[in-house]
Amino acid sequence: MFDFLSDYDDPSIWGAFWMTVKLTALSGVGSLVWGTLLAAMRVSPVPLMRGFGTAYVNIVRNIPLTVIILFTSLGLADIFGMTMGASDFKVQGFRLAVLGLVAYTAAFVCEAIRSGINTVPLGQAEAARAIGLSFSQTLSLIILPQAFRSVIGPLANVLIALTKNTTVAAAIGVAEAAFLMKEMIENEAQTLLIGAVFAFGFVVLTLPTGLILGWLSKRLAVKR
Repeated sequence: MFDFLSDYDDPSIWGAFWMTVKLTALSGVGSLVWGTLLAAMRVSPVPLMRGFGTAYVNIVRNIPLTVIILFTSLGLADIFGMTMGASDFKVQGFRLAVLGLVAYTAAFVCEAIRSGINTVPLGQAEAARAIGLSFSQTLSLIILPQAFRSVIGPLANVLIALTKNTTVAAAIGVAEAAFLMKEMIENEAQTLLIGAVFAFGFVVLTLPTGLILGWLSKRLAVKR
């Protein structure tokens, strides 16, 4: 019944899902870093930084992810010659996919973190300024630690969405799960069975993430 799975060794179904995991992990870390910086810009007292953060979020999250991924490949790589330090086409495609996913997902991470920043009482920031702390010190030492604890749940949703969004990387030839599923469906007659196998694989990836981070969110919730 599942004999068709053994016919694909390059990449295997395990290798394809491992590629999905790597895309999710690297893009998740990059999105968290860039999204945090964008959130800091959005609450910054400097108008230029605040304007850049606002414009970036409003523009990027309203562009389809497929367009962004294709731009990283066709625009950055083919037109501008950006190889991301890779001579191998597969490695280059993987890195460009991570870049596109980070650029897109960071906009949603930014808004999640900004909502967490807004839950911190304004008096804490005023007290920090009163004792001589700078904006960056207030943000990093007082505001962000509390903000992160209050947005673990929303960030979990962003991470789950990112895991599913990695399928768009197939558009530029990255051999992740959706890429292999498309190849299998084209070559095999068991379309429903193939779809069920890959759907189950994504459930295995995303369900534990939601459960673990949901538990962590309740555990670390800031008591107001």
